[in-house]
Amino acid sequence: MNDSMLGFPHFLGQADVVARFILGFMLVASVVTWGLIVDRLIDNFRVRRQSQAFLARFHRAINFPEAIAGLSSAADVPCTRLVYLALDSVRHYDAHDASHIDRAGGLSEFLTRVLRQGIEDEAQRMERGLTVLASVGSTAPFVGLLGTVWGIYHALLAIGISGQGTLDKVAGPVGEALIMTAIGLAVAIPAVLGYNALGRRNRVALCQLDAFGHDVLTMVVTGAPLVRSTPGANSIAPYPLVEPGAKPLHLAKAV
Repeated sequence: MNDSMLGFPHFLGQADVVARFILGFMLVASVVTWGLIVDRLIDNFRVRRQSQAFLARFHRAINFPEAIAGLSSAADVPCTRLVYLALDSVRHYDAHDASHIDRAGGLSEFLTRVLRQGIEDEAQRMERGLTVLASVGSTAPFVGLLGTVWGIYHALLAIGISGQGTLDKVAGPVGEALIMTAIGLAVAIPAVLGYNALGRRNRVALCQLDAFGHDVLTMVVTGAPLVRSTPGANSIAPYPLVEPGAKPLHLAKAV
């Protein structure tokens, strides 16, 4: 066999139905993987930019009505959805009989549970597509290995039938069969890297969202943002930050 005849085009021309099916599966998995990675990275960049702008405006506010001003400008980010959830919860708390709400605790406890559930919902939303990336990253090498084993089996079978067991007759088909393993690794490596990168971004975003949930809870219950003292600063925030007995902010006054 001429050396120029060996390679991927020759392998593709000699591939049977099983090998073509595996190649098609790899192609679809690769397209889906790169599509998910690009889509999630673009969405993550957009959400991060809008969230930073919203958080900067939120942390500059001195009360809750000022903090929630301009929510519609960033309606599709986790922080905004969490604020809307807090508003709906306070509205629900104010609208229902206190005797029923008291069984579930006060406004702080009620709102804590609602915000925690909201953060869990955002975590599930952030994990969209990660299962596919994890599945592709973990199975693609084995699918490629299956294609290699299948190719070697047919190559050895053809050599046995022809009765020519010379090195050039063995090395060429076996080398072509290894192409399937290389394709499997080429599909799996971007999936694993994308999964790890997106997973880390999600963990950072969830930590920020959890801290923001505490800020929302503080502002709704006390009516004022939490003033944090800077470590090493000469001045420390006065205590208490809110006068005892101060009336919590209710939704009727906030919106």
